[in-house]
Amino acid sequence: MLIISWGIIAAVVAGLAWFFGSQAGGEILWLTDIMVLPLAGGLIIMALPDRHARFIKWIAATFAFAALALSVVVVFKYRQDGGAGYQFLERTPWIPSLGISYQLGVDGIATAMLLLTGVIIFCGCLASWGVEHRAKEFFALLLVLVTGVFGVFAAQDLFLFFLFYEVAVLPMYLLIGIWGTGPKEYSAMKLTLYLLLGSALMLVGFLAMYFMSGASPLTFDMTVLRSAAFSGAFQRLYFPFLFLGFGTLA
Repeated sequence: MLIISWGIIAAVVAGLAWFFGSQAGGEILWLTDIMVLPLAGGLIIMALPDRHARFIKWIAATFAFAALALSVVVVFKYRQDGGAGYQFLERTPWIPSLGISYQLGVDGIATAMLLLTGVIIFCGCLASWGVEHRAKEFFALLLVLVTGVFGVFAAQDLFLFFLFYEVAVLPMYLLIGIWGTGPKEYSAMKLTLYLLLGSALMLVGFLAMYFMSGASPLTFDMTVLRSAAFSGAFQRLYFPFLFLGFGTLA
């Protein structure tokens, strides 16, 4: 079992080395890098034996700080004279037949939210240093959760946005349900039901825009959907779904 654990860790580290090495001398994928780091940290932590609690905390703090450092770099590299468009754009077709792509980008607000998320996750790791009960699972879930949050602020594809948000829901439920205080199981279930309701409302609006945008081929690309000529009746009908969905999620 120990050999398997260290094999997984070696594979993750080798994958990180290859991923970052492939960007050397070329275009740096800043937004993807920010998300990959906490996810890799979570995978490494899950592969470690439970008895290495202190080592696990240091790993979580290190990967959280690395994500924070990259978010700081993005803030300083963001060109304030770059106009109203998005920067640090990344786009790779994912499921072309459905118009789904891995598309990231940030504007000024999203850049600030990336930085805020980086600060919160690093401070959260430090504030949770005293967690001893199932520390391995706690810090792994914390890093997976923040991966989803980073993705929400950077996604430029509605399907990808929805996916990242759902990635954050399950760790949130487990973190509250296991390590919360008071009626934690009730609180976790109540919050999860609220989030799932908001997700369902939001998904209705997303699918309506997807099918009614008039784009050919159909796409979840936010850039294309922003320029679509939706009718006034369509906007009046589906705005409440998006308003209530985002309002519930917020």
